[in-house]
Amino acid sequence: MKKILFFAIFMVSLASTAQISLIGVVKDSINNPLEMANVIAIDTVAKRISSFGFTDADGNFKLDLSRNTVYNIKISYVGFKEISEFINTKSENITKNYTMFEDNMLDGINIVSKMPVTVRGDTIIYNADSFKNGSERKLKDVLEKLPGVEINDAGQIEVEGKVVEKIMVDGKEFFSGDTKLAAENIPSNAVDKIQVLRNYSSVSQLSGVQNNQDRVAINIKLKEGKKNFWFGDINAGVGDSQTESLYLFQPKLFYYTPKYTINIIGDVNNIGDVVLNRSDLRSFGGGFRSESPSNGTNINLASAGIGFLNANARNANRIETKLTALNFSYSPNKKLDLSGFLIWSGNDNGQRNISSTDFIDPNTPDEFRDNVRSQTSNTGLFRFTSVYKKDFNNQMNYNVSGRFSNEFVSEDLISRVLSDITETQRATPFTINQDLSYFYTANEKNIFALEVQHVLQDEDPFYVASLENDPFNNDETDNDGFDNAAETLGLDRTNQFYTLEQDRRVKTNQLDAKLDYYYILNQKSNLNFVTGVISSTQNFDSRFFQILDNGGDFNPSPSIPGIEDEQITNDTQYNFTDIYAGLRYRLKEGIFTFTPGFTVHSYNSNNTQYGTETFTDKFTEILPEFEVVAQFKRSESLTFTYRKQVNFTDVTQIARGIVANNFDSFFFGNPELLNSTFNNFRLFYRSFNLFNNSSVFARINYSKTADQVNRNTITEPGSVVFVSESFNSPLDNESFTSFFSASKTIKKIQFRLGGNFNYSKTYSFLNTVENVNENISRGINTRIRTNFTNAPNISLNYSVNFSDQENSARAVVFKTVTHRPSIDFDAYIWNSVTLTSDFAFTDILQNGESTNQFSIWNAKLAYRKDRDAKWEYEIVGNNLLATASQASVSQSIISFNIRETFILPRFISFRVRYQL
Repeated sequence: MKKILFFAIFMVSLASTAQISLIGVVKDSINNPLEMANVIAIDTVAKRISSFGFTDADGNFKLDLSRNTVYNIKISYVGFKEISEFINTKSENITKNYTMFEDNMLDGINIVSKMPVTVRGDTIIYNADSFKNGSERKLKDVLEKLPGVEINDAGQIEVEGKVVEKIMVDGKEFFSGDTKLAAENIPSNAVDKIQVLRNYSSVSQLSGVQNNQDRVAINIKLKEGKKNFWFGDINAGVGDSQTESLYLFQPKLFYYTPKYTINIIGDVNNIGDVVLNRSDLRSFGGGFRSESPSNGTNINLASAGIGFLNANARNANRIETKLTALNFSYSPNKKLDLSGFLIWSGNDNGQRNISSTDFIDPNTPDEFRDNVRSQTSNTGLFRFTSVYKKDFNNQMNYNVSGRFSNEFVSEDLISRVLSDITETQRATPFTINQDLSYFYTANEKNIFALEVQHVLQDEDPFYVASLENDPFNNDETDNDGFDNAAETLGLDRTNQFYTLEQDRRVKTNQLDAKLDYYYILNQKSNLNFVTGVISSTQNFDSRFFQILDNGGDFNPSPSIPGIEDEQITNDTQYNFTDIYAGLRYRLKEGIFTFTPGFTVHSYNSNNTQYGTETFTDKFTEILPEFEVVAQFKRSESLTFTYRKQVNFTDVTQIARGIVANNFDSFFFGNPELLNSTFNNFRLFYRSFNLFNNSSVFARINYSKTADQVNRNTITEPGSVVFVSESFNSPLDNESFTSFFSASKTIKKIQFRLGGNFNYSKTYSFLNTVENVNENISRGINTRIRTNFTNAPNISLNYSVNFSDQENSARAVVFKTVTHRPSIDFDAYIWNSVTLTSDFAFTDILQNGESTNQFSIWNAKLAYRKDRDAKWEYEIVGNNLLATASQASVSQSIISFNIRETFILPRFISFRVRYQL
């Protein structure tokens, strides 16, 4: 590691000693500085851009140039004549100022095609080829090298600290609802420009009356040679591992014309290359994005699905993936755009986890479990979108999307306390989402926006668990670990197996409609009147029962202390209505944009249990909100936001019959649950300075929740089986989160420093006794990364995270420290050989002692005849150090856990790629 760091520093020093600087100021004809003017230096011999930059708010610029070289200096700014001047550098720095003159013909606008980075209003345009060194294969590889752009740990694209919500290709949506498919599949050699659209609005009529500073989209401009032709690549591979033979087949084909587009992505592999995990699929296609939270109401449509875990190369020891995806768009005329997709995804994976659990309750024995799990999921998704723009004043959108799944999980578990256990879960859920919107501009002062959304959801999880039992020692002191819990649950204890079954069905039908009216007062201010309604109905049916050894059903009779009238079934209907109206005022004054507002809500919720017991809650609430944006410069702003929300729970929390979440976790709802109130304060600062190649992003967030839905957990002495019931906590939960990220690029080296601090204070209840949970976590992450065009590139990364977890029920404070240094390397050699490698080492310490250390090393060697070659051959090695498992440390309201997860073994694969 030290040698690599020394090499990076040496390269920086070497590059610095051979250069001089051209500095100066760019102003207009009346001596006003021009901010964000493009300044480039073209080497007249090499015929390429050697340096580029932008002017700051005072018109200053700086270019790093080589000595004894002739350059063509070009300066461009929209609305002004381009400046073009030749200079001959010597051995000393040069100072030169420039004056630009207005030009209504906008000469020089084509400089955009040459500049590596161009800023035009809220749009940042990156010339993709300016950031490539030849080792890139996918869009993701290019995005990671762009200033201000990051790929986070979840695979999401972030720009200036904000998650990108949409990727388009030549203005057409690419698999709407997910950006990972675009980043992982669009070939890098097809990308000409990457346009980052800040303050993004999908409806142009509303862009001037809404605050969209948190919304970011990306539009990919294709190279001319990629239009009206099929392009893409086909990958095929084979390999071997310790456990099985490996295979991979990935066709990725694209066709773009001005009128229609077709994208086809296929994937069949068992090497752990998961394009879309289950979490991605559940949120894919835009999902049901209710507008109600923006108006103060948040109603939870929590999933009642099975415990299906996301699988990837870092948490599974076997992964088989199948994916077929088709995306299309069609524009029959200039007014109508049609688009959509069809996706089928199949995943079959295996997982093994060994966990050690230290429970907070001193009467609960420590637990050790070895769990082997097999999961299968088949999911189909579709989406159809239509956008009709009669003219600038009229736009109508209609979208319909759906998700259908078939999921199955089986587990074999060895428990120190509960002996051997087998579990199976299955579900066939589906969701249909529809939304209709119409935007009408009556005149320059009046704009109307109608938005209606509907969701239909059906979930049917089924759970079976079987635990070994000795029926002859039930009343002995040294009985089976589940015997006492079985007695409390009212089970038949005379069988050799406790076979438990839980059948559930949750149906959701929700309509969300709102009408916005915008009245433009003047160029600086407008009023927004909003009125809307939410109508939601959920039905929940369940049955908990026991299967006897002879195959018969047995209805238990629970007798749990503190819980009255225990029922083993649920028959609950939950109805919710919110009728609201509100007003917002938006004012631009100097550098500030103020948006105060409020909404008035009339809430009506009721639930009926077993067709006879009805609980009703009606009330009115005024919810204030406030936002102020200080735009110091075009590239620097500070945003403060305050919002009050009312949160409502879902039907599974109010159904009062027993629900078996797991063989060791049982739950009773509370039909008298009330809403919780949520107050949130947020401060966000951003500075993206292309003049000195630096960026700073920071966010502070504080929230306080009153009447939080909480649980009282009831323990069985000597057992690890828990029963909990829900209620509104009399104590307020608090959380404070913050993060910052600062980066600086010097020559071809980028330095990055980031950090976070999080504090949370929550309350839990064990056997009705109040416990205070306080968690403090903080961390620092650093990175040094090179971006040479004709040299190997290296990225040195290091992160350290500290976590202090304290519970008032015990004197010990659990302190965890995680160190993670890593190194990434890529090189494009002789215009034909690509070498990439990534290595990461993790060391986890708990209370000063190392609990686990593991290293992951992956590498790839690829050969192609030249950059334009159709064929490429790769040797890929994954987990080359044959690391068997990795560990993690976590805390819940009842325990502290150390979890060892077994991962994919070492394997080598040979792959062939054909480029269309």
